[in-house]
Amino acid sequence: MAKEQLAPDVQTYIVQALACFDSPKTVADAVKAEFGVVVTRQLVETYDPNKKASNRLAAKWVALFKATRTEFLEDTSKIAVSHRAVRLRALQRMAEKAENMGNMALAASLFEQIAKEMGDAYTNRRELTGKGGAPLPTAPAVVMYQLPDNGRG
Repeated sequence: MAKEQLAPDVQTYIVQALACFDSPKTVADAVKAEFGVVVTRQLVETYDPNKKASNRLAAKWVALFKATRTEFLEDTSKIAVSHRAVRLRALQRMAEKAENMGNMALAASLFEQIAKEMGDAYTNRRELTGKGGAPLPTAPAVVMYQLPDNGRG
């Protein structure tokens, strides 16, 4: 399909998806699923100002791309998996499913991942400093038994 024949909402979708670092193939597949329009990867690439194929891209699409890219990079709150609670819920669902299927090795691996997500609870970390960063107290040396000198030596 030619670039000029695409509806403005499809073009906007393509530009914004590319600005969010989706690959041309991913965008082409998404356009087909979302709008029922078949586009090639090559056509999608013509909407990416960072590609040579976009040498005649309209200024409004370049501006939209740059604005979307800036917003995407600065605001991760819209990305669900950037939140620990979302990741933990997903890991919990996977662990429960693995356990129900009898795949204990996978379940154990997922439980370990959950513990790591919670703050390295599964590691053998040792405290290297005391309260407030002060050195750890050292135990005094204890002599258990000392042989008498008896003048030998």
